Amino acid sequence: MLVSRASRGAMSVACAALLLATSACGSDKTEEAATTQVRLYGTDGNMQNSYVDELKDRGDLVNGMKGTIPLTPLPETFKDRLRTVDPSLKDYLYSAETYDAVVISALAAQLAGTTDPGEIAKQIVGVTTNGQRCEDPATCLQLARSGQDIEYRGVSLNRAGFTDAGEPSTASYATLHFDDEKIDDGKTEFVGAGDESAASTKTPPRGKKQRGTKPGKDAGAPLVLGGLLPKTGDLALAYPPMAAGAALAVKEINADGGVLGEPMVWIDGDDGTNPEVAKATVASHVSQGVHVIIGAAASGISRAVLPDVVAAGRVLFSPSNTDAGLSKIDDHGLYFRTAPPDSLQGRALADVILRDGPHKIAIVARKDSYGEGLQENVRAELERAGMGADRVKLLTYEPPADAKAPPVDFSDGARQIKEFGADAVLVIGFGESAHVITALADAGVQIRH
Repeated sequence: MLVSRASRGAMSVACAALLLATSACGSDKTEEAATTQVRLYGTDGNMQNSYVDELKDRGDLVNGMKGTIPLTPLPETFKDRLRTVDPSLKDYLYSAETYDAVVISALAAQLAGTTDPGEIAKQIVGVTTNGQRCEDPATCLQLARSGQDIEYRGVSLNRAGFTDAGEPSTASYATLHFDDEKIDDGKTEFVGAGDESAASTKTPPRGKKQRGTKPGKDAGAPLVLGGLLPKTGDLALAYPPMAAGAALAVKEINADGGVLGEPMVWIDGDDGTNPEVAKATVASHVSQGVHVIIGAAASGISRAVLPDVVAAGRVLFSPSNTDAGLSKIDDHGLYFRTAPPDSLQGRALADVILRDGPHKIAIVARKDSYGEGLQENVRAELERAGMGADRVKLLTYEPPADAKAPPVDFSDGARQIKEFGADAVLVIGFGESAHVITALADAGVQIRH
């Protein structure tokens, strides 16, 4: 069920105001009693069924945990199609965003009439705005081959197009709940965010008509896309749905005749949730003639590799980067994303937390651009709702450098949270953040289930 963010926001602000005035919001407990238990909250990096695996035999600790992820209500038909490429899928996070990133890249190349990355980049924003509306690759490709300006509306991009910065102007977030060591789909709620008026109004270069079944030799076909997705590392739990989304898009585009008269080519690649691994993959893709790189998954990894991508004159198109700071990064017009910036998620997440009427909130974040950026966005939204600095505690932790590094040690942070008397803890991280939750339990923090 879609719920108005405006109405929820008003409810949350009112709730917060009542809380600050009376130390009650739907509860008549004293502050001391309320802080005897802690409710857990999460974000897109850990609100997944596969996150429970990171806790091993302590999966019950997440029962009752809830949080937000960028997610539109996915049609069952889309999930069925995803399972044709990966029958074992149990999560769908960023599958739609990955699918749309591949489709938009293909349509941009078709309209550009070339696989030249610079020309593809000039078409990407325009593919999503102010043209003939189309909602599936077959119809959109047919229009693009005729040189028709199009307005693609896909699975994740279904309300409005990209901004001038090359990212969604609107977004949909889902509030998810862990119950019995898995996401309880029956409790999932959706809320919209963003502003449709922020979509770009710029006119892209005129699309080029494809002459016959084969374009001219100067088109440079086939279009080659390279994956920069988290096959390994802290974000590996997100790899299966993202890989399935990319594979499905390539499969369906090629079934509809491909791009520029030839089947599109996909070259797999790992970002490792690690700058060194990602940089090596980018170098390999460049040497193999990749035109568009789909990834990286983590915002910090995209920041690390973007200079290499720009220097090579390639396009970097991420399905899952949410760091709000990337909206203003110097990318020479070559960086795009289908995931919304965390300036939008911060509002949705603060709303979810405030509805529960917490007295004191601890926000724990992995120490990188994603974690600290979202932490600050949530803190600002809580402050706007009336939660002062004395009621919000910020902590960070260093994520492991690689798979061989020791796990996160959050024992000191857990002690600080217990002493602070928090009754709400937001954990912003990837798979490694499971050690934050176990550290809380080991420190004697009573987790509310």
